[in-house]
Amino acid sequence: MEILNALALLTNFLVIPALAYGSQLALGALGVTLIYGILRFSNFAHGEMMAFGTMLVILVTWVFQAQGISLGVLPTELLALPFGILGAVLLALGTDRIVYRFHRVKKSPPVIFLIVSLAVMFFYSGLTRFIIGPADRSMGDGARFIFTAREFKEWSGLDEGIALRTTQGITVVVTLLCVAALFWFLNRTRAGKSMRAYSDNEDLALLSGVNPERVVLIAWILAAALATIAGTMYGMDKTFKPFIYLQLLLPIFASAIVGGLGSPIGAVAGGFVIAFSEITVTFAYKRVLTYLIPGDYAPDGLVQLLSTEYKFAVSFVILVVVLLVRPTGIFRGQSV
Repeated sequence: MEILNALALLTNFLVIPALAYGSQLALGALGVTLIYGILRFSNFAHGEMMAFGTMLVILVTWVFQAQGISLGVLPTELLALPFGILGAVLLALGTDRIVYRFHRVKKSPPVIFLIVSLAVMFFYSGLTRFIIGPADRSMGDGARFIFTAREFKEWSGLDEGIALRTTQGITVVVTLLCVAALFWFLNRTRAGKSMRAYSDNEDLALLSGVNPERVVLIAWILAAALATIAGTMYGMDKTFKPFIYLQLLLPIFASAIVGGLGSPIGAVAGGFVIAFSEITVTFAYKRVLTYLIPGDYAPDGLVQLLSTEYKFAVSFVILVVVLLVRPTGIFRGQSV
C-alpha cells in the first residue's frame, strides 16, 4: 500500500500535470516547426500569437456568458475557440501580406526574417495588452473535475488521491485530435503533400507545379490555429496573463529544437521531454519518500532539486545541451 500511495502522489502531482503541460508545449512547438519548415526562419512572434488568439477566445467567451450561452459541464471557451482561431488566422495572414511577403520576394536571409519577427512580436504584445490589459484573467467555468481526489480515495482505499481536472483531460484529448488531424493532412491530402515537398526541396517543388504562395498561406493558417489552441489550453489549465506567453516561448522553442526543428513528430516528442524534465526537476519528493523510506530515515527537507521559480531554466539547460551534443535534435533529418 505504501508503494501505491507513492505512485498515486507521483501520478497526481507529476505525471498528470506533465502530460497536460507537454500537450500544450507540443501544440505550440508544432506551430513553430511548421513555419520553420516552410519559411526557414524561427518565428519569435509565435508566443504573442498564442496570447492574441487566447485573448479573442476570452472576449468571445465573455459575450457568450453574458448571453447565457454555455456548454454545461464543458468550458465555454471550447465554443469560443473557433472565433479565436479565425481572428488569429486573419492577423497572421495580414502580417504575412504586409510584412513577411516583402522580404520573401526580396529573398532576404533568414536572420532578417528573425529580426522582423521580433518587431512583429512587440506589435502583437502591445496590441494584446492594449485590448485586454496586463492583468490575470480566469478562464474557468463548467465542471472543475472529471473525478476528485476524495472520489479516488473512496474507490481505491488509498491514503493519497488522484484528481483529474476537466481542463487537463480536455487538453490531452484536444492535443491528440489536433496531432492526428495534422499528420493526416500532411500525409494524406494534396495540399499537405505539397507542403512536405516544398519543405524538402523548394526548387524541385516549384518545378513540379507547387504554388509557393498557397503553401505559405496554409502554413500560416495552421500555425495560427495551433497557436490559438495551445494558448487556450494553457489558459484554461492555469490562467491567462499576456506576459506568460512570452515566457512560454523558451520551452516551446526548446521543444521544437530538442525534437528536431522542422519535424512535426519531433515537436510533439520534444514537448513532452521538456514538460516532464521541468516538472521532474522542480517536484518536491518529500512526501513520496516518506512512503518508501522508514520513518527514522525520512527526509526533513522538501527534497527538491530546483525551486519552481527556476522551471524555465530547465528548458534553457536542456536546449544548450542539445545544441552542443545533437544540434539536429532527436529526429535528425526529418522535415515537414
